[in-house]
Amino acid sequence: MASCGVLLYVLGVCVFAGKAHCFVELVCDNQSSGQFDHQSMLNCVIIPTQGTEDVNIQVVFWRNTKIKDPVLVFNSNEIKPKSGYKFAESSWNKTNMNVSLLITSTKVENEGEYTCYVITDSGEARSKTRLSVTAKYDEPKVTLIKKIDIPNADKALICTASGGYPLGQIRWFDNANTEWTKGAKLKVKKMDNGLLELSSKLPLWPASTFPEYTCVVYNSSGQKEHESVIKLDAPDEVSDSKASANTSSIVAPILVIGSLIVGLLLALLIYRRRANQVRRPSATPFLDPHMKSPTEDPDV
Repeated sequence: MASCGVLLYVLGVCVFAGKAHCFVELVCDNQSSGQFDHQSMLNCVIIPTQGTEDVNIQVVFWRNTKIKDPVLVFNSNEIKPKSGYKFAESSWNKTNMNVSLLITSTKVENEGEYTCYVITDSGEARSKTRLSVTAKYDEPKVTLIKKIDIPNADKALICTASGGYPLGQIRWFDNANTEWTKGAKLKVKKMDNGLLELSSKLPLWPASTFPEYTCVVYNSSGQKEHESVIKLDAPDEVSDSKASANTSSIVAPILVIGSLIVGLLLALLIYRRRANQVRRPSATPFLDPHMKSPTEDPDV
């Protein structure tokens, strides 16, 4: 309720001040970047104009547009910060024109647009700034799985990198530095702390499997953060040679047995031919020595 009252007071003064002369200007950085779990600062400074001096601040009001209540309020000489927020200068007072906001431990939820209102005895001003949060992904882990539900693929590689923000990218390369990312499928999971976990699955096809693959993790700006290499113990070339060896071990005995059978058949055929030649009868019949040949002439 108190914060709502302060907001109404600020808005009321702003409406009045819009019709009066204002001798101050509030200058804030358009964009600030904060790293996850580190301090972040939103820079805003009050600048007196037209030679105004000895400006006294009456109200400072910091608000994240995603949050209903203000994250920091200064009113009636009292500072009321929300947990995790404070003035950037620890010894800040109403004569200090630096009204920058410090976030003590940056989280993903702190990302967004912020508005700062100030009311002084020389006029009022307001300005907006934006905070972007980043987090570096952890070292990726690559694993080989041999049972997958992808047709014609007997195995796959899975690369997982977590703890990063915002959305990054995982790319795949073989040992010849040829990229295979188009054949992979990326899954993104939001963790409890708002950070992201990336998981990329690359199917391995029997005809195009290489002995080594590299998983490379890139941040949202396209900069490489980490990489991990996996070497396959049994690439397809080895599998093919094993298959050829197995085939040879099966075919060789068959050829030997076939050769023996053919040799036996030839030997049997030759034997039968020789046997037939030995038992073949003569073309001239055997005659009794006491019998005369019908062609002999008795008178001769």
